Amino acid sequence: MRDATTRSGAIAALLFGSPLCIILSASPASAHALGGVMGGFGSGFGHPLAGFDHFLAMLAVGLWGAQMGGRSVWTLPATFPLIMCIGGIFGMLGIGPGAYIETGIALSLIVLGGAIAARWIAPEWAALMIVAIFAFFHGYPHGQEAPRAVDPAAYTVGFVVSTGLIHILGIGVGFGLGRYYQGRIVRALGLAIAACGVYFLVT
Repeated sequence: MRDATTRSGAIAALLFGSPLCIILSASPASAHALGGVMGGFGSGFGHPLAGFDHFLAMLAVGLWGAQMGGRSVWTLPATFPLIMCIGGIFGMLGIGPGAYIETGIALSLIVLGGAIAARWIAPEWAALMIVAIFAFFHGYPHGQEAPRAVDPAAYTVGFVVSTGLIHILGIGVGFGLGRYYQGRIVRALGLAIAACGVYFLVT
């Protein structure tokens, strides 16, 4: 019976995840390759909300932290924006694996979503390393964009603040839904995020 319930949850997540990816990809992964002149804080703040691949990854970090519990509730969300800024510096300088950024971003959804779906309580060092690697990939393209902003510093601050708020949202959702059905709803969300990652990767 338990296996049947788990399979039903997985099927539901896939059914939910596929249309979700199609809807979200109306603003595709290139949402973090904006053209033209950008503003300051407001543009930076709104950017993660418009680039749904980024939004899902940041949400996943909060969900995974809440799912793991303990120090991970704050260490994972704190690590992501810090390393993202480092990735942004590399992006500004044009140093790094530019050709593989899109792949890294898609893989971040697959790995983070898969960890949530599997309810993997990873060693803290391993979780931090995973989050740090993918944070670099997410920060890199925004470092390339920041110099085009009217106020690059304000743009960067807005982006970091927005990122933190999305992490907090993920933590809240993780704690709020984690109490129901032995955490299966959160695991289903993780599976949906991973499905979106696969969609972004193949398209």
